[in-house]
Amino acid sequence: MITAQFPAARLRRTRATEWSRSLHRETVLTPADLIWPVFVTEGEGVEQPIAALPGVSRWSVDLLVQRAREAMELGIPCLALFPNTQPERRSEDGAEALNPDNLMCRALRAIRDELGDGIGLLTDVALDPYTSHGQDGLIDDEGYVVNDRTVEALVGQSLNQARAGADIIAPSDMMDGRIAAIRSALEGEGHINVQIMSYAAKYASAYYGPFRDAVGSRGLLKGNKKTYQMDPANTEEALREVAMDLAEGADTVMVKPGLPYLDVLRRVKERFEVPVFAYQVSGEYALIEAGVAAGVADRDAMVLETLLAFKRAGASGVLTYHAVHAAKLLNG
Repeated sequence: MITAQFPAARLRRTRATEWSRSLHRETVLTPADLIWPVFVTEGEGVEQPIAALPGVSRWSVDLLVQRAREAMELGIPCLALFPNTQPERRSEDGAEALNPDNLMCRALRAIRDELGDGIGLLTDVALDPYTSHGQDGLIDDEGYVVNDRTVEALVGQSLNQARAGADIIAPSDMMDGRIAAIRSALEGEGHINVQIMSYAAKYASAYYGPFRDAVGSRGLLKGNKKTYQMDPANTEEALREVAMDLAEGADTVMVKPGLPYLDVLRRVKERFEVPVFAYQVSGEYALIEAGVAAGVADRDAMVLETLLAFKRAGASGVLTYHAVHAAKLLNG
């Protein structure tokens, strides 16, 4: 509490020079705070720009290895991998998720073979990149996403990715009980150091559209995901979700989307005092790029200020498509 009064107390004194502002800065952002989400596609020497995400591409496995090396050299500690599965490999039950030679597994092995443990590899666990209906889980005759059978499939998917070299399993499906089932399966198979970063508070958001283009599921999605992703109106429910996932064995938790849900991020951090990550999702990225294209935003300033906001709110790190750009800025 401030006891001195003006002019004895002048809060602008410490803001008067750059060295002083640096000295008194409460929140620090570095490349080590960033996780870079990347999209992998079939082929060799393939780069496919994603129209809905200007500046973001899908890469074939060989080029993705190069991107991983670039990230490592910039000081980005982890990649988050998402596959663009070919339509003919999608099915009602998402069986391709269990294929040990699927696109995700090949990418994991290629990066691990080239870079060893030099960079962390996070893998998405959900069935939407593999289902013909675009839902994150298995559906019944009425189109409802069933919980327990989906969890069984997610366990198989998680083990498949762990065997291929994943460091962090990140379930994004929002099924009940999946963290406990995945943790038990990982322990049972000896993957004791594979982390689980749970998408614990994932909202049924309007900000995901460009991502669905990137993984090829937008035109496939039948219905919506509101029976399992959270209602944007709820915060107390988010705390219950986080508490359950931590009790079931999650090492870290995530709030998604990011900037529109900083209040949730802050409440989670203050309540549980655990590592909390934020996902600056595709719609957030696209809005910044649209502002830059319209001439009403400075990309460098917007990117760094937004990422700093996540850290200030309590995030241990941020998944962001601007990771490489931000790392270059932060490295000078």
